Order: sequence, then structure tokens, then C-alpha cells
Amino acid sequence: MDAQRTIQSLLAQLNTVIVGKSAQVQDCVACLLAGGHLLIEDVPGVGKTTLAQALARSFGLQFARVQFTADLLPSDLLGVSVYERAQEGFIFHRGPVFAQVLLADEINRASPRTQSALLEAMEEKQVSIDGETHALPRPFFVIATQNPNDQLGTYALPESQLDRFLMRISLGYPDRAAERALLAGGDRRALLEGMLPLLSGEDLLALQDAVLAVHTSEPLLDYVLDLIAATRSGRWFVQGLSPRAGIALVRAAKAQALIQGRDYVAPDDVQAVLPQTIAHRLVPVVPAGEAGRGAVEQVQAMLEAVPLR
Repeated sequence: MDAQRTIQSLLAQLNTVIVGKSAQVQDCVACLLAGGHLLIEDVPGVGKTTLAQALARSFGLQFARVQFTADLLPSDLLGVSVYERAQEGFIFHRGPVFAQVLLADEINRASPRTQSALLEAMEEKQVSIDGETHALPRPFFVIATQNPNDQLGTYALPESQLDRFLMRISLGYPDRAAERALLAGGDRRALLEGMLPLLSGEDLLALQDAVLAVHTSEPLLDYVLDLIAATRSGRWFVQGLSPRAGIALVRAAKAQALIQGRDYVAPDDVQAVLPQTIAHRLVPVVPAGEAGRGAVEQVQAMLEAVPLR
């Protein structure tokens, strides 16, 4: 399998459905190739759900969608054991989390209890129900969408759960040309139904192994360590990145390098994925008497201040 040609074909197909957002589409593919989970934060109606469905179809993966609401229970997500008289015992009925791609739609509209039910699944690729552990399928990929936290009926995700997402992106509104194409084009649902799987689950696992094999040189690792140290200096953020976040950054940079057709990570790869990979894990320092920057803007400012070795 020619990895770069396959990935470029995937990107081309996805960009026919998600118009004018090629950078965000590439971030989504990089996140999936890196074996992480994706958080999409944006206002309703900009294509978050469509993007998740298009990814699942293009990769040939089993897809499930859960609409998170205030009354959603953990058992609605994970599954439940039901006593069946014919079997003379409790039989476990799997929930939607056992899909290969799980779309957790508007995750921050559910209670913290239900949000936390995803933690074990995202980190360990398994769930524990009634004292029994059930393995999730491979590959397993969570795409969560959330509305801005200033909207009514939302619960902010705790830091421990935000840290489980490899990347957080925002689609934003399309530009004028892209929105014209959307208005003049056909139904997005019809386009989705016409999409053909370009890969299988086994092909995706092979690509994820190829990502792990991408080389990182000693100077490149020193650059990553300099960036991590900058986040911990107290100048830019209240608390710095954890070692897990550093590992996630390297994995995302490796996936970016593979998409670009290289078998080694360049500083450009790290810089390309840095804001999406670390901004949601950090709280910016706000200087006294100033409004301060958002997390993404603060990461960009820090990136410009850390020199290449």
C-alpha cells in the first residue's frame, strides 16, 4: 500500500463533502492516523457531524452516533446487563460505544457523570460493566463535538477528559466561495451515501503502525522538549504540559509527516499540529490589567518565542 497516495485520495474525497476546510480535514485525518481522539468545538450547523460520518465512511469503519443530552445515562452509552429467563442469567447488551467510530454529539450537554463514562473507553480501549471488562473494537476512534461553553445547557468538560483528546479543532464558518458552493450544490446526505470506503480497518491499523515508525531525530526531540519547557515556565500558562501531552504532540507530528510523504519528523510538522494538540490542555496566564489571549493565540505567541536549535 502506497501510504501517501492512499492518504491523498482520502483527503480529496473528504474535501468534496467538507468544502473549504482542507486544513481542518487534514488535522482530522492526522488525529486518526496517530491513534488519538478528536474534539470539534464550534457552533451548531457548520458540518461537525457530517465530517465525522465522512471520516467513518472513507475509512470503511463501523459508525455510531450518540446525541448527548442532560438525561443521558452512562448505561445508554456503554450498555447494560439484562436478566434473560431463557438463559437463566444476565446477558450484556452492548451500547453504541462498541463501534469503531463513535460520534459523541454535543458531549458537553450531558452531565459530568455521563461524560466521565467515556474516560476508560478513550484511554484503555475497554469498558468495565458489572465487574467485567469488555474490549472495544480496533481501531477505536472517538469524535466528540461540543458547543461553546457560553451557550445554554452546557457543562464544561473536566481537564482530565480534555487531556484524553489528542486534538481539538474548530471548523468555523466557510468563506464566501465555499458557502456559495454549499448553497448551489446537492444535499450533503446524498454525497455521504455516495462515498465509497477507500480503506479497511486493517489498512488503517497498518497506517497507524507506519506513523509509529516515522523517525524523530535527537535535535527534533530537543525542540519538542524546549516547547514543553516553555509551557511550564509560568510565563505563558498557569500549568505546563504533562508527559502524556508531550507524547501526544510527537505522535501527531509523526502523523503529519506521514501525510506529507516523509519518513521523518521536521520542525514544520511539530509547528503545524502544535496549537490543535496542546491548546485545549492549557490555561493562559492573564497579565494584570489586560484582557489576555485565548489559548490558541497564546500557543502561537509561545511558538514564535521558542527558537529552533
